[in-house]
Amino acid sequence: MADTHIPLHAIKGRGAASRLAHRFEKEARGSFDDGWGTLEEEDFVTAAPDAVATEVRFEDAKSVLGGNDSPDIPFERSLNPYRGCEHGCIYCFARPTHSYLNLSPGLDFETKLIAKRNIAQVLRQELARPRYQPAEIAIGTATDCYQPIERELRLTRSVIEVLQQARHPFALVTKSSAVERDLDLIAPMAAQHLAAVYVTVTTLDGEVARALEPRAAAPHRRLRTIRTLAEAGVPVGVSVAPQIPFVTEDMEQVLEAAWDAGARSAFYTVIRLPWEVAPLFREWLDVHHPQRAARIMARIREMRGGKDYDADWGTRMKGTGTWAELIGQRFAKATRRIGFNRERIVMDLSAFRPPREDGQGSLF
Repeated sequence: MADTHIPLHAIKGRGAASRLAHRFEKEARGSFDDGWGTLEEEDFVTAAPDAVATEVRFEDAKSVLGGNDSPDIPFERSLNPYRGCEHGCIYCFARPTHSYLNLSPGLDFETKLIAKRNIAQVLRQELARPRYQPAEIAIGTATDCYQPIERELRLTRSVIEVLQQARHPFALVTKSSAVERDLDLIAPMAAQHLAAVYVTVTTLDGEVARALEPRAAAPHRRLRTIRTLAEAGVPVGVSVAPQIPFVTEDMEQVLEAAWDAGARSAFYTVIRLPWEVAPLFREWLDVHHPQRAARIMARIREMRGGKDYDADWGTRMKGTGTWAELIGQRFAKATRRIGFNRERIVMDLSAFRPPREDGQGSLF
């Protein structure tokens, strides 16, 4: 019996087109053609709803600082106030983490969000430990720390307040203009060499960005955020990650626009499709780029030794092969020509003062 194609539909404001079963589920359900032609009917139950509501769940975290010993990641410690991300970027490598919560890496990742409501309290306790040694903390490396729910919950702001009190250096990465709200904290810390911000601009094409990153800020708005940060004296960089063959094709134009806005450092990665991200991305291609889907996946597999993904530490960020080399050469030539990465952002670790666990400030 031949496999039957189940038509998928774009869901308003969401990146994923389905609640894909995660890899730990014991049972997975699917549809099949029973001979009555129902799969072809326009009002078949697989048709997507107009919108899917966002649900926020709260957790009390036991620890909030994550360590890193991967040789291809340039930071030792990270912190993420949220699990899941309403931005809905279809390529997000963090999607599979929702599987550990018995939730789908597809729609659930974008609509069932977990907020660590005690994150500031736990961070303060960890920084106050007698044996704690400061190292730059990277905020929002898995899920965006300024996704829409941050406007109300303000967990990221509470984290920065603790870091400001402790004079502890940090850097954050975001696709959101909401970071501008916290310039009153970030700018003074940047003046003391304690803060930097990286803004991701994957493409300048608004239509591509809307499908690829449906609830993130528009590309032109992100450029305005870069300008606002730079004018406030904050060291700001641009991430042109991930690079996706035949989808994000304007890397050089993005870099030029980011430089004009005030960014002075830049980095990139190629698309990563670990675990459930691969089938979700293929679904996305079927919905948004059906005529180019096979071509795009062929180039991605070419960069991954013929597979959807290769987790090798030495190559997972940049890929291998002719296409990966071409992307790397384009990035290197563009950044060299424009002037990026000529000065390294150095944080001041010597300013750190352990905070009091009760949250009170100190006169000394």
